[in-house]
Amino acid sequence: MEQLEYNLLFRWFVGLSMDAPVWDPSVFAKNRERLIDGDLAREFMAAVLNQAQVRALLSREHFSVDGTLIEAWASMKSFRPKDGSGAPPTDGGRNAERDFHGEKRTNETHASTTDPDARLYRKSAGQGAKLCHMGHLTMENRHGLIVETELTPATGWGERAAAEAMIEDVPHGPRPTLAADKAYDTAAFVATLRAQGVVPHVAQNLSGRRSAIDRRTTRHGGYTLSQRARKRIEEAFGWIKTIGGLRKTRHRGRDKVRWAFTLTAAAYNLIRLPKLLGDVR
Repeated sequence: MEQLEYNLLFRWFVGLSMDAPVWDPSVFAKNRERLIDGDLAREFMAAVLNQAQVRALLSREHFSVDGTLIEAWASMKSFRPKDGSGAPPTDGGRNAERDFHGEKRTNETHASTTDPDARLYRKSAGQGAKLCHMGHLTMENRHGLIVETELTPATGWGERAAAEAMIEDVPHGPRPTLAADKAYDTAAFVATLRAQGVVPHVAQNLSGRRSAIDRRTTRHGGYTLSQRARKRIEEAFGWIKTIGGLRKTRHRGRDKVRWAFTLTAAAYNLIRLPKLLGDVR
């Protein structure tokens, strides 16, 4: 809304003349709620992908999936016991010091008062836990365009559950392949994909246990190609977090964060399409 006061490009985009008064910020907030309630971000992405020129670029046989953490717009100080205890210090103002040493905090016993949908999650050993959401992308492997998104609570199993749901929603041909990293190498996930008629091109996790992916899959040349192509999904995550500004969301609540994540993924496709369509022509 501040940009509309002086940025002519913003005024041109929304149809305001140079001397027209700018709307009250509450107008934008109300319209945003309508966009979220109508799930227009997902419809917008679908409208982009359904263009005839774009459909010609999309693979219907080979896909990749991955997830990433999106830091919540909430302070660790807001992560308090669900039973109402653990009130913040009364001295020191709004941002008083808080000592968490020795205090056991889990998602079962604690929740953020700022964003209750956020979950405390540690990405790997040696890293600090953060309040996060988890965003998921499904990419077609031919040109690296995003064809499906999802946002779930940050849990140890959320990535696999989201992948199973997304591949069902993506238009595909018979027996498509789905590439993924080692985090997806579990017997249950691989069995579910095969039951769905999807060929699991999952990277083998051989760290001290038996992989669910065996020679039936790895002996094919397509498996090697899928493993090479799946890494391009990191380019989409990198753009979404840096250029798209979603390394840390500015929204609270899963619905708003999902809306922003899907809209940003659609923007990533739009940025790439002019060059891809030019290459086709």
